[in-house]
Amino acid sequence: MKKKIYTALGLMSGTSMDGIDASIINSDGNREYTTILDKYFEYNNDLYQKLINLRRKVTSIKDLKINANELNLVEREITLFHASVVNKVLNESKIDIDFIGFHGQTIFHDVDNKITKQLGDGKLLSNLTKKVVIYDFRQNDLNNEGQGAPLTPIFHNAMANKINNKYKIEFPISILNIGGISNITNTVSEKNLSNNQIQAYDIGPGNCLIDEWIRKNSKKKYDKNGLIAKSGNTNKLILNQALENFNIDSYDKSLDINDFDISFAKGLSLEDGASTITDYSSSLIARGIKYANSINSSLTVKWLVCGGGRKNKYLIDGIKKNETYFKKISLEPIEKYGIDGDFVESQAFGYLAIRTFLDLPISFPETTRCKKSSTGGVIVKNF
Repeated sequence: MKKKIYTALGLMSGTSMDGIDASIINSDGNREYTTILDKYFEYNNDLYQKLINLRRKVTSIKDLKINANELNLVEREITLFHASVVNKVLNESKIDIDFIGFHGQTIFHDVDNKITKQLGDGKLLSNLTKKVVIYDFRQNDLNNEGQGAPLTPIFHNAMANKINNKYKIEFPISILNIGGISNITNTVSEKNLSNNQIQAYDIGPGNCLIDEWIRKNSKKKYDKNGLIAKSGNTNKLILNQALENFNIDSYDKSLDINDFDISFAKGLSLEDGASTITDYSSSLIARGIKYANSINSSLTVKWLVCGGGRKNKYLIDGIKKNETYFKKISLEPIEKYGIDGDFVESQAFGYLAIRTFLDLPISFPETTRCKKSSTGGVIVKNF
């Protein structure tokens, strides 16, 4: 019997805090999915600055309490912006959706204390859009002793199977997502989708440190194509010291922007700092790929790259230069296989919303280190 296909609108606002990715997908919550629409909506500068400033203020549980009033105000503003996006997308597309998958804007993530804070009021969004909203995807995983991240691997796996069905490329296929934090989904195959043995890890900073450096030292928000870093010279002494001071052995923990800082580049010029920080990020990403390959019996040859960092040529070139064995593997932009790498996560949260409605797990012991496969997401209908 053929499974029912649902339509979901996924909303993702990433660590760059510059806007919202919106995607409409059709899916059975399992192997089948089709992308219907992808669209980006930029925050106005006032909201962008509020988010950046708020994230700098909130680095502990205590800060959540101290800044509670400001968090509530910005959460409402964030939700109103999301509601305007949803209504605009649905009015213009005339597409009838079953659910909204609402990730919200991550402002704080503390695994040790099982606290994750994504700004976004699901009840208010449901009321304003007159749609069923599914949100708060990470808390249940934390309650089940997981890391709360990464949550996209189950979608990465479905995506890889879709690519394989169309392009007939050989497994294993691995996904490298370079967002604010870099994460990988390893050894994805059709078999793994059924037995829940997908492997995934947060492996280090992606764009977060580069973006922070550029914002603090220029009027730009990011280093487009890595051109600023390319124009500078890496301080090898500072780079090597920074790499020595940050070691990951098991990759069993999720990572947050607050796990890193750019203080090691203090005193460098804009260009030299960008070059040094980008080389730092690429080195840690390369280490993560090396680790992922080392725990498998065979080398994963094909890595498909998504997320904003795939556009940073200096960063990608830096990953490839880190180890001689990178000559044996390929880092390919996922666009090569007909998927827009900017919208993988917004599509994923539409997919996770469908799985939540069907009471299917969205996190697994080999992805978030939860004790057992866990469902997630809160379903609300407030209209």
